[in-house]
Amino acid sequence: MSDADREEQQQNADGSIQGETLGGPRPDPSTTASKDPEEWVTGDEPMTGPQRSYLDTLAREAGEELPADLTKAEASEHIDRLQQQTGRGADS
Repeated sequence: MSDADREEQQQNADGSIQGETLGGPRPDPSTTASKDPEEWVTGDEPMTGPQRSYLDTLAREAGEELPADLTKAEASEHIDRLQQQTGRGADS
């Protein structure tokens, strides 16, 4: 990273870096933090509470019913799909 790039990025009070983004297209080859859900080491674990809650909201909005025993990876894929379908996605 050049000095000019460092000057453009400023650390926010919460520790995040201004100008840094999350939620871009996956997989993003420039970072290991953005893997395809199928490659997640913990992808076969049960979905998290926040995933379950958000997926429930998205599924209701989309008029869909999904199994409640999804894995983290499956939940992530459904969330991505339903965000696009409901207009909640960043690229919608």
